[in-house]
Amino acid sequence: MTQQPSHNLITVESHILDMQGLHPGASGDFTSLLNDIAFAAKIISREVSRAGLVDILGATGDSNVQGEQVQKLDDYANATLKRCLGRRGQVCLLGSEEEESAVDVDFGTGSGKYVVLFDPLDGSSNIDANVSIGTIFGIYRRRSRNGAATLGDALQPGSSLVAAGYVVYGSSTMFVYTAGHGVHGFTLDPGIGEFLLSHENVRIPFETATYSVNEGNEPLWTKGVQAVVRELKRGPKGEGSTARYIGSLVADFHRNLLYGGVFLYPPSIKAAKGKLRLLYEAAPLAFLAEHAGGYASDGHRPILEILPTDLHERTPLYIGSRGTVLRIEKLLSEADDAPDGL
Repeated sequence: MTQQPSHNLITVESHILDMQGLHPGASGDFTSLLNDIAFAAKIISREVSRAGLVDILGATGDSNVQGEQVQKLDDYANATLKRCLGRRGQVCLLGSEEEESAVDVDFGTGSGKYVVLFDPLDGSSNIDANVSIGTIFGIYRRRSRNGAATLGDALQPGSSLVAAGYVVYGSSTMFVYTAGHGVHGFTLDPGIGEFLLSHENVRIPFETATYSVNEGNEPLWTKGVQAVVRELKRGPKGEGSTARYIGSLVADFHRNLLYGGVFLYPPSIKAAKGKLRLLYEAAPLAFLAEHAGGYASDGHRPILEILPTDLHERTPLYIGSRGTVLRIEKLLSEADDAPDGL
């Protein structure tokens, strides 16, 4: 018996176009920009799936601005996104984990309306072990009205995002995004090369008994964070909990978004300001979480309210089910949250 195709064959391109229809007077530049990101994701997905066959596994031998080893796939994904986002003129400035400074992609003409910040390949150190990895992106409107874009156009709070999303490269490749009208997921059909709508209007449960954190860092945590994790283990009803930690931010967030959960990357003795980057990791995922009914915090305030002062600024992150993250904030406010030894 021949399997019948789904009746719901909505491509990401047509969905983005429908979202444009909600904004009378839209020029189409924003639609083209999101489509360019989806196109870059297809290219990166193909290379990730072939990585073990085309000598693109392992490190390049260089370090990025974070002091981290650059993986060959990091380089490839970064170059792909820069190429795809710099070709049509909608973007004036790019910011990437792999670039020390913001990149002017309209060559000072001032024609681009948007700033795009991204982590080209989150979790790439896991690729050799075939663990899910991903791309994270956030899109802002530029602040300056004309002339060459500056770093100030990128240093905006997450509340100013106009769209955000991620791509997870796993057993299948999924493109998940929001432009302020719900969170929607699209699965790549490799047979036709299209992202098809598979998860419409995703909502994250309010409370959860699932948490994701690297408990190997427990001796380095503040007393407050240690108390939080003990409470999470009890579960919201005191009946226990479930720990699910993949070690790839995109993969952990994706699972918690679909099934409920909270992801923690708290401060520690080694990283008092946290490890994750605010602009191209925490803020885009926080924007997604909020539009799916969730919440994200640095432990004391919403991630989306933080005004960045540096392109590569770091932050602690607690993100996922809204009720659980609010409970974490309350517990931290009641605790002595200074790391031992700091």
